[in-house]
Amino acid sequence: MTDIENEHWDTIIEPRGSLLDLKLKDVWQYRDLLVLLVRRDFVAFYKQTILGPIWFFIQPVITVVFYTFVFGNLAGIPTDGVPKPLFYLAGTILWNYFADCLTKTSTVFKDNSALMSKVYFPRLIMPLSVVASNLIRFAVQLVLFIAVAVFYFIKGANIEVNIYALLFPFLVVLIAAQGLGLGMIISAVTTKYRDLAFVVTFGVPLLMYATTVIYPLSEAEAKFPRYSWVIKYNPITTIIETFRYGLLGKGSFDIGLLAYCTIATVITLLVGVIIYNKVEKNFVDTI
Repeated sequence: MTDIENEHWDTIIEPRGSLLDLKLKDVWQYRDLLVLLVRRDFVAFYKQTILGPIWFFIQPVITVVFYTFVFGNLAGIPTDGVPKPLFYLAGTILWNYFADCLTKTSTVFKDNSALMSKVYFPRLIMPLSVVASNLIRFAVQLVLFIAVAVFYFIKGANIEVNIYALLFPFLVVLIAAQGLGLGMIISAVTTKYRDLAFVVTFGVPLLMYATTVIYPLSEAEAKFPRYSWVIKYNPITTIIETFRYGLLGKGSFDIGLLAYCTIATVITLLVGVIIYNKVEKNFVDTI
């Protein structure tokens, strides 16, 4: 028996067999790297800042104050009987998580090209680290939302948590998968066509107005019945409306729309993974 036949290796790097070969076993083996990348993102973002993680709270608070003044008071957009700050905060924290996952994943190849071109690790680790690090921020802002909800409940606001609040973990998975899938598609395309990065920069904030972050779905259907289907069939709208309905007792819940949102999310994630796996083989040549 030759020496080669006696050799045993912990990791064997082989060409990817198919576009759906995610190498999830490798991802699990490199879970320590995932933790390190999440820690790196957290430390790098808040290093040499005065307030540090307190910015987790400051950003949504300032946003909610602005929305309350402009859209709630000046524009007079109703909020389905929910206190305006609480209504806007519910939509803001979900939208911020989606937008952060999308925008940061969309530049994952460009931002980490130096690392990816030098060492081997499952490339799926990078977008997963973006989703995980943003989940920490979302969790902290969720605590802020709960605190504000308790405050208004004590003040006598009509807040009714119902059984649909149990869908919350599923909604988080959906919104993370949406941001991850779209981000991987954009990241793969921008390795060759850099112009798309500029589209993302101004397109994501505009997309927010096609969701129910600053207005309820009922208001859109009442004032613009002809065009409200664009907002209604936006998957993020369904997630936000279900979240508000379950935790605040206001808004709308449609099991059919939730099923549609789930299917759309699975398709988006699947397409994103396929394109990402195809591009990551030779992205170094084009980045």
